[in-house]
Amino acid sequence: MTSIHWFRRDLRLSDNPALAAAVAEARDAGSDVVGLYVLDPRLWESAGAPRRAYLARSLRALEEATGGRLVVRHGDPREIVPQVAREVGAGVVHVAASYEPYGARRDREVEQALPDVGAHLERTGSPYAVAPGRVRNKQGDPFQVFTPFRNAWLEHGWRAPVPRPREVPWADVRSDGVPDDPGTDAGLPAAGELAARRRWREFLTDHLAGYASERDRPDRPATSGMSIPLKWGEVHPRTLLADLREALDDGAPSDDVTTFRSELAWREFHADVLHHHPGAARRSLRDVVPEDAWASGSTEDEYLAAWAAGRTGYPMVDAGMRQLLAEGWMHNRVRMVVASFLVKDLHVRWQRGADHFMAHLADGDVSQNQLNWQWVAGTGRDAAPYFRIFNPVTQGKKFDPDGTYVRRWVPELRDVPGRAVHEPWALDRPPADYPEQIVDHGVERKVSLDDFERGKRA
Repeated sequence: MTSIHWFRRDLRLSDNPALAAAVAEARDAGSDVVGLYVLDPRLWESAGAPRRAYLARSLRALEEATGGRLVVRHGDPREIVPQVAREVGAGVVHVAASYEPYGARRDREVEQALPDVGAHLERTGSPYAVAPGRVRNKQGDPFQVFTPFRNAWLEHGWRAPVPRPREVPWADVRSDGVPDDPGTDAGLPAAGELAARRRWREFLTDHLAGYASERDRPDRPATSGMSIPLKWGEVHPRTLLADLREALDDGAPSDDVTTFRSELAWREFHADVLHHHPGAARRSLRDVVPEDAWASGSTEDEYLAAWAAGRTGYPMVDAGMRQLLAEGWMHNRVRMVVASFLVKDLHVRWQRGADHFMAHLADGDVSQNQLNWQWVAGTGRDAAPYFRIFNPVTQGKKFDPDGTYVRRWVPELRDVPGRAVHEPWALDRPPADYPEQIVDHGVERKVSLDDFERGKRA
């Protein structure tokens, strides 16, 4: 009987347990495997141009890896998956389990529909090293704080990567075709499993050593670039963890390995939080300031527009927002700076910033995006306290000390030398084409702290 592997956030052939299960079943039955991807209009239409473009390119790479046998169908998965199962006479649809709110609900509905066509849904593995919900404290409750979660996550451990099937008997089934690349102004990296593995190997060779001290420097190529491949499942975190273990055994500095592993643990912590609190995708897990603290009406719209365009008059903020528009990606340290500025200097709700990020990030992922915004806003689990307010000037001087990052993304300031680029208003002749500061950071910091105190009293 034909097996179906339904690709979702696992656009790869290596270390793919659900695919391995589908191949093993097909071989035992002397049948073939349908590699199915359903282009869900709800997800496609809600994604920004960079995410749509990257997905189209990643699907094209997967199609090539399957010898042109990837079956892409366009439509509602709740209808398409049972339809394909009936069409090919499949008894099982193999998937990696989904844990985000929409994906989990979609899978339950598909699971309920499949018996009507003589099939069932088989979940094997997930997009995480440890599936959300598995790591709990001694009382059996979810962790509320990252560090004990990470310690328990490390103690729990994870399985070794699953070998890539040597030969897959791909079925020849009608496909609607990979969607056309919609194009984007963002300079996206090469998509697909092979490109992701190549970038990862380059990082291990060239940038893992020194990662702990360099990762916060947006002016240097010190990060791995794995956030986009991890979002789409072109590489599994378990593969990265196994390679890190091997690098450690080969003499890589332990601080660098531990720091990178902790970044993966944060990703799994946020997925776990959203699994237990699906409403956190839109609602604050706790309120920290009164309702009247937030900007509204035309003021909110004006602030949000200036921030989104990189026209706030704060170079580090503007550089980050322009990098987002240009690359569909932003350095993690800068993400924290721009998020803090929106929420605590401009007093715009975190949800507005999260929406803008999801519209432009190629690595836009619900749990990581929303819970990281809640971390900066002080409203999430183990979040930075609300009274931690990033100063965009001191952050720039500390993490972009020569101004290289700012000058790359803010051409109006390219003639300003060194650290002076972070305070153009202090120059004898500020660049005429660069905007004035939209607000005074010192003043707005005090406003935010006063709002926080009012919230505590309330």
